[in-house]
Amino acid sequence: MKKSVLTRYRVMAYVTGVLLILLCLGMIAKYLLDVNGADDFTRVVSIAHGWLYVIYLVFAFDLGAKAKWPVKKQLWVLLAGTIPTAAFFVERRITPELQARITEGRPAVAKA
Repeated sequence: MKKSVLTRYRVMAYVTGVLLILLCLGMIAKYLLDVNGADDFTRVVSIAHGWLYVIYLVFAFDLGAKAKWPVKKQLWVLLAGTIPTAAFFVERRITPELQARITEGRPAVAKA
């Protein structure tokens, strides 16, 4: 597995995570605080998050396929982009494991 596969997943995990947090803050501002302009902000961020989440799914699936992860772990990583802050924690958990395998030059096979 190439390092670039892990890098592009990490970038999309952070982008997806930040946009999801912004979307949650926008929803709070829109529905609970009734902030003027929150409707437009929420609309823009939700569209951006939706499209970028699809890219995140493609990169995460590619990473899981190349790492030969079991289905359960693959689903765990794929769903991390739907829960606020989960993408950060999942990325932090899988990165050291995969970086060690990349530097050793071994195939990346995850523990079940």
